Amino acid sequence: MDPVLLSPLIALIAGVLILLMPRVLNYVVAFYLIFIGIIGLVPNFQ
Repeated sequence: MDPVLLSPLIALIAGVLILLMPRVLNYVVAFYLIFIGIIGLVPNFQ
């Protein structure tokens, strides 16, 4: 799992979900931020 490859992929999926279902914008943004935060912290714990 390379964060450099994974971040744009997650952003693309989130963008498509927002376009298809604008009402889920808050959830998509929240999950995206949590996911990016976890990816950023994981290397520090290994």
